Amino acid sequence: MKGEHVLIFDTTLRDGEQAAGTSLNPNEKLEIALQLEKLGIDIIEAGFPITSPGDFEAVRLIARELSSTTICALSHANKEAIDRAWESVRPAKKARIHIFLSTSSMHLAYQLKKSQDDVLKLAGNMVAHARGYLEDIEFTPMDSTRTDTKFLYEILQAVIESGATTVNIADTVGYATPGEFGRLIESIIKNVPNISKALISVHCHNDLGLGVANSLEAVRKGARQIECTVNGIGERAGNAAMEEVVMALKTRNDLFHIATSIDTSQIYKTSRMVSELTGFIVPQNKAIVGANAFRHQSGIHQDGIIKKAGTYEIMNPREVGVPSSALVLGKLSGRHAFKERLLELGYALDEAALSHAFKAFKELADKKKEITDRDIQALIGEELRTAIEVYHLEHVGVSCGNHSMPTATVRLTGPNREVLADAALGTGPVDAVYKAINRIVRVPNTLTEFSVSSITEGIDALGEVLIRIESEGATYTGRGSDTDIIVASAKAYMNALNRLLVSKRSPREENVDEP
Repeated sequence: MKGEHVLIFDTTLRDGEQAAGTSLNPNEKLEIALQLEKLGIDIIEAGFPITSPGDFEAVRLIARELSSTTICALSHANKEAIDRAWESVRPAKKARIHIFLSTSSMHLAYQLKKSQDDVLKLAGNMVAHARGYLEDIEFTPMDSTRTDTKFLYEILQAVIESGATTVNIADTVGYATPGEFGRLIESIIKNVPNISKALISVHCHNDLGLGVANSLEAVRKGARQIECTVNGIGERAGNAAMEEVVMALKTRNDLFHIATSIDTSQIYKTSRMVSELTGFIVPQNKAIVGANAFRHQSGIHQDGIIKKAGTYEIMNPREVGVPSSALVLGKLSGRHAFKERLLELGYALDEAALSHAFKAFKELADKKKEITDRDIQALIGEELRTAIEVYHLEHVGVSCGNHSMPTATVRLTGPNREVLADAALGTGPVDAVYKAINRIVRVPNTLTEFSVSSITEGIDALGEVLIRIESEGATYTGRGSDTDIIVASAKAYMNALNRLLVSKRSPREENVDEP
């Protein structure tokens, strides 16, 4: 089986972005797309252009800027959506249109209100319409795993005859188990006469926690494209996690004998970037990229690791780009050492950004005795968040105690570089800070989520705050980190407010009806 290869189709920017509680602006989507290309992703599903002008512009921006990865746009099975998808990916060096249409009896009866014959004809016609623009066409029979298998064979045959080059078997609601999903792939290969003319893809949701397992079993049975997302984010319980799929294929190559084009050393950085920009914290026990994935507490395990890492680690952490050094730099470290460590972690900053980051590093080093790789990554995250600032937090101060009224004063720099200050009382220090900020920014919103976590160990650890706010039905995520948790809270709120303000300049709509 030498030479066998599976394509990795990443839909973080489309299905991943549809996870409740997240929204990405075009520049954030481009930043992720550029990292996905560096990671080695074969196909990036950049968005769903018909749903909003913002998504259209984001897909077109990505299509213009990327150089080697195939850029894909999702489309309903109608001419207007296909035309819009084509216009968005037209600038790409390699482009794909991905058409989807429900095929299960439940979806036909309650959602489309169409017969199987109607859907069969529509699917063929729309693939033919898209084929008039380009050759790389993917078709998804949505809710494939709950579709009558005879009808599934018929529609796959029809769309391949019309020009589809990839057919995507979607477990849209995460219903299948590995055994039955593998048998479905086998039956498609056996019963669709022209299946050899198309590549079989799979798109597995994680409602039962089986997204990765189903994807891997499908590969064993003949699928050669896996659709997935970074950190497994997506609708409801999410999708098959890219990092788990890729590392399972690599680590168990003795079983799968399948290669990918992924540069696995970029996995951890990509995971951190997606977490940072979407606001979805990676659980500590998350496979491959979680904080505990390569940490050992049991004495027996520690003893084994000291003697030979392979006793309790089936992967080298550096293989996926996970930093393994505990102490990296300190307050006596110079600019050159800091720059070299950033490069080792995958951050290539220009001189202006490097100077700003180094200043922030020195300030952190004065507060914290030991600076770890995770501290540095959090620091760079803070630097990246300032790129979307409308208002900048200059100063925050609080007065509180069990026998005093919490009071906060804040000073911000406004859009025209004017200095704005105010103060407020609150039920607690964070509440007082947020009320003081609201008195200046004056953007109506509701705080819906507030969580605090420690980035590293120790009493001097950086604290990270994640918040979500709602305004006019849309949700905005904010993150902030600092050794002072009140300051981190203020930074997180300013990050969310800035995202809200930026989005007002380029409004986006919700995506609907996806595979």
